[in-house]
Amino acid sequence: MAFHIWGDTVNIASHMESAGEPGKVNVSAYTYYLIRKEFVCEYREKLDAKGKGAVDMYFVVGVASPTANAT
Repeated sequence: MAFHIWGDTVNIASHMESAGEPGKVNVSAYTYYLIRKEFVCEYREKLDAKGKGAVDMYFVVGVASPTANAT
């Protein structure tokens, strides 16, 4: 079966890909929220996503120190 995926997810992913930089992992604010304890991220800018408005974007810059999450 062939599936066609349309909507917000594909639109945001397309904009993230085009706004990315070589060798860097670009994540949305929602993904950042989910991974923020395991990875160090750097806020980059808001990305204008059609039909969604401005979406906060982050670059993943490394793995968080195990001691940083001890509290």
